[in-house]
Amino acid sequence: MKIICIIVGTVSLALGIIGIFVPLLPTTPFLLLTAALYFRGSPRLYQWLLNHKYFGTYIRNFRENKAIPLRAKVISLLLMWGTMLYCIFFLIPLTWIKVLLLLVAAGVTWHILSFKTLRNDSKGSE
Repeated sequence: MKIICIIVGTVSLALGIIGIFVPLLPTTPFLLLTAALYFRGSPRLYQWLLNHKYFGTYIRNFRENKAIPLRAKVISLLLMWGTMLYCIFFLIPLTWIKVLLLLVAAGVTWHILSFKTLRNDSKGSE
């Protein structure tokens, strides 16, 4: 079972990393799933993840405060809306798909904005 947790956790981590660059693929849920799976499968990998230069602080802040740093919110929303608007105006010919993309973008925006905002990343508190 530990090996399965490690394998699925690593796949989840890969999807989370891809989600940084692909706006519709959620990063946070995959990173949190990775942390949970690594916790069960390998204490060493779990500690590595929590001590990671980029993911560690992000995961700890989210798990402890249920909050997202302001910079992460701004960057994710700008990338998502930029990609969505590009697709809507230049790639997608069907109106119903354009409307669907707008609804998805609005839903993701609401979801991201529904979390508290960490004003100061270094202290890890609001």
